[in-house]
Amino acid sequence: MKIPKDKVRFNVGGRIFETSSTTLANSGRNSFFGALFNENWTLKQPNNDSSSNCEFFIDRSPDCFSVLLDLLRTGDLNIPPNIPERQLYREASFYGILDHVRSAKWGQFDGNRLRHSRSVKGQAPGDGTAIRAGPDGGCCVAHGSVVHVFDWTMEEHPPLNLDYQRVNDVGWVDSESIIVSTCEKLGRGDGGMGLFSKSTGELRFKFQVCHENQVKSFAAGALCTSSDYKIFSSCKGRSNEYGIGVWDQVTGKQIDFFYESPGWSLGDADKLQWLNGSNCLMVATLFPRTDNCYISMLDFRDKRMVWSWSDFGAPITVDEKRVRDAIAMEDNNAICVVNEYEDLGFIDLRMNGGSVRWSSRSRMLKGKLSEESCCPRLALHEGQLFSSMDDCISVFCGPDWVLTSGLRRSYGGSICDFSIGGDRLFALHSEENVFDVWETPPPPIS
Repeated sequence: MKIPKDKVRFNVGGRIFETSSTTLANSGRNSFFGALFNENWTLKQPNNDSSSNCEFFIDRSPDCFSVLLDLLRTGDLNIPPNIPERQLYREASFYGILDHVRSAKWGQFDGNRLRHSRSVKGQAPGDGTAIRAGPDGGCCVAHGSVVHVFDWTMEEHPPLNLDYQRVNDVGWVDSESIIVSTCEKLGRGDGGMGLFSKSTGELRFKFQVCHENQVKSFAAGALCTSSDYKIFSSCKGRSNEYGIGVWDQVTGKQIDFFYESPGWSLGDADKLQWLNGSNCLMVATLFPRTDNCYISMLDFRDKRMVWSWSDFGAPITVDEKRVRDAIAMEDNNAICVVNEYEDLGFIDLRMNGGSVRWSSRSRMLKGKLSEESCCPRLALHEGQLFSSMDDCISVFCGPDWVLTSGLRRSYGGSICDFSIGGDRLFALHSEENVFDVWETPPPPIS
């Protein structure tokens, strides 16, 4: 029987494996196996051995190698119970095929197909501040003056311990860097923002606010980033530094500041969102941080508020007064808001100061609300709208935003925050500081 020319033989930890060049090519050029081929995808011979019986020796785990080789053959990942997942991930990282493992474990994000993957218990009891999904499937969780950082395998990196009163917000600048906003510490006045390494916790930049050529202490609040490497934060200073600051994420230097107009609230903003299409920033200051709700669109090119809405002076109704979150929907020319009953409302961005068009989803809950404080949150991802309420996250789809599915876990109490990124949804619960990880199952192998 003729031996195929693309047959490859490995000795891994004393166990012999045979496979084909075609299978190994599935690992990609930048992998360990890709380095075994020349630029024409012809297999290199070890130690200049031109015989057909040559083999490559690798001093690694043969059990893990068998699983990973099968993954390259079939695209399916089957992990035997005798192999710890963390060990397999470490071996996959060595061979440079960690992305293949991730793709096999969960598929492209779809809110209607999400399945609960795991729950991760926090290190400290009580309420967390925020959870943010990272671009690579990891996440970070702010709790008091500490930020816990997890990679996509849910292995925790060294936490960020900040010597301030409280972390107000966190965000990902890229897969390796985290931005943190904090309050001022009484007696020191050195709050603000910092950019940290995800892996080591090292402080890379401390962002400053300059007013009239003087560096000012300030408390930083809501955060967001833009595609052109800018970082935005709501800022509260001690004199006139109330508004939205802008910094260059590469240099850490302040490049702009939008000062708060009289009678409007920017420095207390709960949420910032950059809109790529219109090159504007949505700023939302919501109940209960202030008695009235303020939502605006800022154009930094000519320092102008190009759109605004407020319930100030509006008829006092429960629905109008208690807007708890907002999100801009550029494709729909609307701002979506949610109240404490999970009623969704829509404000037309083409009309300045228009009214909220409410779409009741849960009127039957009125008078039957949980005694626990409810903090509904909104997210928009790939044309799907997500809204949290108590311990459930609802998914809405279609032009009329029809309720299509719900995510619920009973452990940990109400959801105080959730975030979507890296093809995962993370939900942070209030009672036990536990967060859930939701993933979309991979499509079946045909």
